[in-house]
Amino acid sequence: MRNLWTIGMAAILAIPLALTAPAASAASAASAAVPPDISLANVKAHLTQLQSIATANGGNRAHGRPGYLASANYVKGLLDAAGFTTTLQSFTYSGATGYNVIADWPGGDPNDILMVGAHLDSVTAGPGINDNGSGSAAILETALEVSRQALAPTKHLRFAWWGAEELGLRGSQYYVTNLPAAERAKVKGYLNFDMVGSPNAGYFVYDGDNSDGVGSGPGPAGSAQLEATLQAYFTSIGVATRGTDFDGRSDYGPFISVGIPAGGTFTGAEGVKSSAQATLWGGTAGQAFDSCYHRACDTTANINDTALNRNADAIAYAVWTTATATPPVTVWQDTFETANGWTANPGGTDTATLGQWERGDPEATTSSGAKQLGTTVSGSNDLVTGRLAGASAGDHDVDGGTTTIQSPAVTLPSGGTLKLNFSWYLAHGSNASSADYLRVKVVGSTTTQVFQQLGAAANRNGAWAVADVDISSYAGQSVRILIEAADASGASLVEAGVDDVKITR
Repeated sequence: MRNLWTIGMAAILAIPLALTAPAASAASAASAAVPPDISLANVKAHLTQLQSIATANGGNRAHGRPGYLASANYVKGLLDAAGFTTTLQSFTYSGATGYNVIADWPGGDPNDILMVGAHLDSVTAGPGINDNGSGSAAILETALEVSRQALAPTKHLRFAWWGAEELGLRGSQYYVTNLPAAERAKVKGYLNFDMVGSPNAGYFVYDGDNSDGVGSGPGPAGSAQLEATLQAYFTSIGVATRGTDFDGRSDYGPFISVGIPAGGTFTGAEGVKSSAQATLWGGTAGQAFDSCYHRACDTTANINDTALNRNADAIAYAVWTTATATPPVTVWQDTFETANGWTANPGGTDTATLGQWERGDPEATTSSGAKQLGTTVSGSNDLVTGRLAGASAGDHDVDGGTTTIQSPAVTLPSGGTLKLNFSWYLAHGSNASSADYLRVKVVGSTTTQVFQQLGAAANRNGAWAVADVDISSYAGQSVRILIEAADASGASLVEAGVDDVKITR
């Protein structure tokens, strides 16, 4: 993992406020092939090989050094023998030749590609066994298990080992930049694993849905589902996880920059484990997650076997669950590019005097940061609380109470797992409170609140996030989606938006 001194870790203990259900439900996971238990001994055997390569080549496996090419050839040789179609993609950076190892498993939908990646290079100071032999070895053993089981995924599987990550994501950036647009569009998800065996380990999952509400915002649409799938594995083994921000420190960066959904796990680098984290996960408070980060002591002795084993199994779970599950069928959707029968103030009880919900092309407003977003998730229109900007940010925000808008009736099929998915944001000034909110309800034979984001007495900038909730209890019914926003705490700045509402089975 590259070292960005100017970018800190996100607020990793923030409590998610969005009440969303995991995207990878038990029902959807059950439709996929059973994930394997990845052999820890095999993963550690790969780490031993990477250590031996570094020892024989000046103590490191860095870009442009003989230890890196030997590492790439080691990985490629095993994948060739296992039946993968492999490519050693070369690029030049800082006067030296670097290499990405790209490995495709035969079969699967060529227009629906799941990529799994880890950087293979070390810094020049040491052999880079946790950073990032751990991620490289774990995805290598997962790929080899794909071969042993002759996996027949519905998605096309592509694994990648990146070069020159430590010099600024050079290998992954080269790959994404040089992938033709038509081929790039086929990549529907990217899973990144960088440092998954830290000796004083934490269990972090990239915050794809921005439920933490901090840092860089959510990943592209689909990132929430990748996050939920990884969370589901750790939940199944009784290990709590916390979010970590897409802060640009690893190879997901070039993918999310072009709109490809991303996810992954991380066990910590030079950041210091807090007392709360030590209580949650064990280990030593007040010490770095990896005290040998970017140092010569990052050897095979610098690995937490338990963390490595759990993360390797999480990788396999994510690959098997995501790549072999039957794709969901869209029951109903609305992108708001045309008027499809949403009704504002359907109950005639709204109290908001300004900022009522409407479908339209929103104008951006700012006040201590973005409040109303002028960009939508897709197309030109969304549902927004007062689409105009006005002379100041508070001219058309929600004022005076509650505003509601309701969808047309949607007839849901009987049986199966039904999911309601939508993009959303709630933005407010520091004069807001928990009495302000964005809520989504399903109205059928009963009314259920399926989502809530509360305000707070702190500035919250607008950033699109994704919610994915189970509404299977409404199967066979005719339902409507009711969206509410409120400025209920007096004169506070509150803006909200919703886009791309979809129900799938």
